[in-house]
Amino acid sequence: MLSLVQTPHYEIVLKELNYSFGDIYIFDNYVVSEIKEGVDFSWEHHAKKIVSDITDYLGTDREDIIYISHRIHSYSVVPMDWLKFFKNSFSLKAYGVISYKNSNVSNSKVESLFFNKKIQRFDSLDSAIKWAKQATKTSKRLV
Repeated sequence: MLSLVQTPHYEIVLKELNYSFGDIYIFDNYVVSEIKEGVDFSWEHHAKKIVSDITDYLGTDREDIIYISHRIHSYSVVPMDWLKFFKNSFSLKAYGVISYKNSNVSNSKVESLFFNKKIQRFDSLDSAIKWAKQATKTSKRLV
């Protein structure tokens, strides 16, 4: 499980956002996150800041972003906070999760109960990025 910075994909990162709780890598039309070990990821303490910074940088309408959660560390997500995400008029074109551990797969299954679209699951960073690049080429919504 290599961090994105240890892969050739890092060469095409447009912007890197570093927080105490994780790192966000902005590409052309998609974003990859790597949240740190043990974080209890919530809307108020984490996602709200990330969403604001990404949309400010990209100048997006908040609905055309593909978000990839690269789960190289073990952390939890407050699933009910997806409701806060949507309540604040945010949406995603697509959402992908790269899981290397069974616990991460279980976490994403719980998230899917609160996320109102299909979550794409991957077992490698390469396959998730390939999917995101293909998704940016299509005009229809993927999820």
